[in-house]
Amino acid sequence: MPLRIEDYALIGDTQTAALIGNNGSVDWLCLPRFDSGSCFAELLGEPSNGYWSIAPTGDHRLLGRRYRPDSLVLETEFGTDDGAVRITDCMPVRDEHPDLVRRVEGLRGRVRMRSEALVRPDYGDIVPWTRKYGRRLHYVAGPDTLYLDSDVEFDLGDHSCPRTEFTVGEGEHVDFRLAWVSSRAPAPERVDVGRAIERTDAWWREWAERCHYRGPYRDQVVRSLITLKALTFSPSGGTVAAPTTSLPEHLGGVRNWDYRFCWIRDATFTLLALMNSGYDEEAAEWREWVLRAVAGEPAQMRIMYGIEGERRLPEMELDWLAGYAGSRPVRIGNQASRHWQLDVYGELMDALHQARLTGIPPDESAWELQRALMEFLEKHWRDPDHGIWEVRGPPRQFTHSKMMAWTAADRAVKAVEEFGLEGPVDRWRRLRQEISDDVCEKGFDSRRGAFTQYYGSSSLDASLLLMSTVGFLPADDERMTGTVKAIRAELEQDGFVQRYSMGSQSREVDALPPGEGAFLPCSFWLADNLIMQGRVDEGRELFERMLDLCNDVGLLSEEYSLSTGRLLGNYPQALSHIALVNTAIHLQHPDGPIEQRAESRPADSEWE
Repeated sequence: MPLRIEDYALIGDTQTAALIGNNGSVDWLCLPRFDSGSCFAELLGEPSNGYWSIAPTGDHRLLGRRYRPDSLVLETEFGTDDGAVRITDCMPVRDEHPDLVRRVEGLRGRVRMRSEALVRPDYGDIVPWTRKYGRRLHYVAGPDTLYLDSDVEFDLGDHSCPRTEFTVGEGEHVDFRLAWVSSRAPAPERVDVGRAIERTDAWWREWAERCHYRGPYRDQVVRSLITLKALTFSPSGGTVAAPTTSLPEHLGGVRNWDYRFCWIRDATFTLLALMNSGYDEEAAEWREWVLRAVAGEPAQMRIMYGIEGERRLPEMELDWLAGYAGSRPVRIGNQASRHWQLDVYGELMDALHQARLTGIPPDESAWELQRALMEFLEKHWRDPDHGIWEVRGPPRQFTHSKMMAWTAADRAVKAVEEFGLEGPVDRWRRLRQEISDDVCEKGFDSRRGAFTQYYGSSSLDASLLLMSTVGFLPADDERMTGTVKAIRAELEQDGFVQRYSMGSQSREVDALPPGEGAFLPCSFWLADNLIMQGRVDEGRELFERMLDLCNDVGLLSEEYSLSTGRLLGNYPQALSHIALVNTAIHLQHPDGPIEQRAESRPADSEWE
């Protein structure tokens, strides 16, 4: 049986990341970037697809694992009848090339250890040429060249899996370092692993000290911010949704997608989490990435981009990988990148508006781009689309999408009113009102007393919890309280919220298989609504229930299965951690990120 998703911890260097199981095995690592082919892919297949394990030989037990305080340095301890050891893992923030360093320390007694390093580039498909030079292993396969330095010699008797055994006593240590270089680069110099670990620890602690949040959930907030930083591709400022691909939304199912890209949908959430936590530099870098990525004709705007702003993300299936827990197919690339998704125009307009509100230095080209987007939106806001959930079915008139078109118009109006920028503000006011009337007339089901997933539908959609968050309607408006009540009755179970109705109408849209987990960001959005309605204690209770889902090192995935009690989906998920941060700040400060975003003119003309 594979490890559970929550049995993995993350380490990274702000350009790529690895997942390490609580058994001491690195089962996922893409080099040199998040979106590169993996050299360890056991996570999505078999041991033959690559892993790097370090653990005691024979019977042993996990004593515990943890990150060092405010750091991305991971410590895992194992015990045997003969003693105990600690394995310290990290990826130093990159200078020239990616490194993964591992130190085995004896804590008590003497423990016999084994390490196996099965490198398999190109998502576990290629067996590299492997050579040994003393205590250095050299792996070569096309564009990939890796070096493994260690304090002990590996045995190449079985070239398919280099292995070594060694004994470590109390106070002793044995070091390992894996480095990737391009095929034409010179071999890297050996490094002092101990110094690399301490330097990495100090870098993360210094970064974490910048966090402004000092509330009761500081440990969880800082851990989420560190995770978000680890998922940021530092050369460009883009943040990937997750460092993994094809971790399933339903065990054994087919809804397995590649999340190693940057979604425009997450732009405002990310900016608010960063800015309200004191990370203005990272927020500005993200804003700049967004502007570069979407630059061009508004009609060609994508819902997601590659980490450098790439637009072509062709999807393909890797048929040699068995999939996590048999969940196939394993996919790389994402076909949804070509979907027409109306809401991203609102997300982009909102993100740039929030950046102005919080004082990120303005970019002259940003307003030029926004005006072009508004010209396009005026002509196309009535067009059907695929919706926030990237439904792979026919386009529809999704209520959330129209709401976000309203958000775009609202932020355009505010840019003129509050910042003195030039634009046809009277025309945009009329557009804002026209969209508002359309949504309230066609997206609201008076029989249910709630807004619905798409015009003419009776299905519910948790994305409508964002209506008050963006300021479309006040949280205490009876239509909003009715929508929240209906969502809680139909989509919520024990505080965990599914994305949308699982009945026949939703399957008509997307052939959704039964068993998809609760979508964790939606539960945080529900908590935000409760807080905005003045039901702060209920919101806090739900928030703390969500914190209980974090694994032993504070990480969350995309979804949670109530039936199995397991995390599901790609992991760790940036949006889940972003939502955690924003809700924690919202609980601490009534004028925090959620209220800040919602300070917009209500939608109905009666509120004008």
